[in-house]
Amino acid sequence: MDTAVLEQMLDESFDHAVVHHGYTNYMRDYEVIVYATADPRTGIAPAHLRYLFRYCVDARCVTSVPTETWRVSLDDRLIDHETGVDLNGYVWGVKWHGLYPGAKLLPESETTRRWSKAVGIDFHAVRMETNAHDLTLVFSDLQVREVQAGYAPFVAE
Repeated sequence: MDTAVLEQMLDESFDHAVVHHGYTNYMRDYEVIVYATADPRTGIAPAHLRYLFRYCVDARCVTSVPTETWRVSLDDRLIDHETGVDLNGYVWGVKWHGLYPGAKLLPESETTRRWSKAVGIDFHAVRMETNAHDLTLVFSDLQVREVQAGYAPFVAE
């Protein structure tokens, strides 16, 4: 996949909302569902976009929520917006994470070179940072398409 095209696709995800991420039900590809919005004055309708990282050989997700915030965010009422909105702590129940500072293509690395050589196709690495997760993926190809609101990521298409 051309890196300039890949970078452009990633740039278009900047500052939108991640509403789901994880391996697909067939466990080869990794998907990130983004709710993309624009200033209403533009006339651009909001859309749910599926970023499908194909041939994903490495997916690492770590929290970006500080330990002090975790300490006060263990109450299960925080996983539901209605019961958690007035509590101290991180309200997990908003069910989305801001994709900021966003997604960026990482430089070629020993890992991407090793996978490219072993499999015979180009591999890339991307880092997606949100206000709750820091995600790093090693993959070969990216496809982006619109999905319907309520898209069920664990149903084969």
